[in-house]
Amino acid sequence: MPHILIVEDETIIRSALRRLLERNQYQVSEAGSVQEAQERFSIPTFDLIVSDLRLPGAPGTELIKLGQGTPVLIMTSYASLRSAVDSMKMGAVDYIAKPFDHDEMLQAVARILRDHQSASSAPAEQRPTGKTSEKPGSENVNGEIGIIGSCPPMQDLYSKIRKVAPTDSNVLIQGESGTGKELVARALHNLSKRAKAPMISVNCAAIPESLIESELFGHEKGAFTGASAGRAGLVEAADGGTLFLDEIGELPLEAQARLLRVLQEGEIRRVGSVQSQKVDVRLIAATHRDLKSLAKIGQFREDLYYRLHVIALKLPALRERGADVNEIANAFLQRQSARINRNDLKFAPDAEQAIRHYSWPGNVRELENAVERAVILSESPEISAELLGIDIELSDLEDDDFIGLAPQQGGGSNTSHEPTEDLSLEDYFQHFVLEHQDHMTETELARKLGVSRKCLWERRQRLGIPRRKTGVASES
Repeated sequence: MPHILIVEDETIIRSALRRLLERNQYQVSEAGSVQEAQERFSIPTFDLIVSDLRLPGAPGTELIKLGQGTPVLIMTSYASLRSAVDSMKMGAVDYIAKPFDHDEMLQAVARILRDHQSASSAPAEQRPTGKTSEKPGSENVNGEIGIIGSCPPMQDLYSKIRKVAPTDSNVLIQGESGTGKELVARALHNLSKRAKAPMISVNCAAIPESLIESELFGHEKGAFTGASAGRAGLVEAADGGTLFLDEIGELPLEAQARLLRVLQEGEIRRVGSVQSQKVDVRLIAATHRDLKSLAKIGQFREDLYYRLHVIALKLPALRERGADVNEIANAFLQRQSARINRNDLKFAPDAEQAIRHYSWPGNVRELENAVERAVILSESPEISAELLGIDIELSDLEDDDFIGLAPQQGGGSNTSHEPTEDLSLEDYFQHFVLEHQDHMTETELARKLGVSRKCLWERRQRLGIPRRKTGVASES
């Protein structure tokens, strides 16, 4: 059982992290400062150190030296991200921004421990510069990297990852929000020759526009108000490794111009500096937006788009992945069950059907949240569809339920029983309610649609369909 040392001065955070790690079968010791850790423990004996950057007394980076080779994972607030980057230059194996997601922390811990164990057990002359796959596609892509699924679109994606990862080509990952674009970026990095160097992840939409250039490219002392010292940027921190820019479509045009220079010339210039410096960075970008369309209307640089679009990887939406959705749901169920120490939970048949047929507009992220909620609320071993908290009813409507849902044309009655193919289920819902609410009660409408009254009300709110105030009229 791996032994992890937590060094964090905030008791609440320290205790919560300890419980999280212990629930996932790790042995944990804790301290409130570097000095306390030195006094109580032999620091090099731990398998991993998770430390806050800012501590009373010595900073968390002191543990890098004291650990004598023990990997150190630095925690920091997003506002102190550049300090975390500096700590990586000092030898920290990775950083994680607070407040952190539990799964993000667990994945980071598991990855660091796995990589450290592999590096320690392999003779120096046999240690690879990157990770290779003995069985193409199976272990490193789906298994080791943590991407679940075996549908044809994902198998095609795995094949492209194996081909692209060993190169230094720029990659653009496209897909809806919540599909797992960062997992693909992580797989590309871990299977590349840069795997031992840092992968710096930046969400371009999460950084204020006024700070984005300084965050990415660094700044010199006095470059702007508050710049009391020169700082390295995130691009510079990724030197020798991989820079992952998520939601790159949100990057301001000025920052796009600077990024283009990085890609064309392999150099950066800090804000306020007149000198450039060389960097060796592989860029992986991700977006849910159509960059080509944005370029046509001047919201994204066309020359940058073509620089990014060397290799394009398309992540399918969860609704396009067939039986993968149930496989992913069961993986989430196992993970969430382990957190609360329950091993008897399973999906009831109606829940499995609901998971398979729901459209999952929020993709994998929505599925994970639904499973977590269901596990917390479940009072019996079988998790029902109701506990998932999703609107599944419209996905399971019988053909007869669609009678009359086609829209009216020119105010006349449309007697066709076949809905037009270009309408979504939301369109059917809206037209059915508008057409029949004059002569049906809310209960009758809900029953005909196969939804609850609460679901009917919520959909009315979302679609902006007001209820009739005159009551139920006679059918005209």
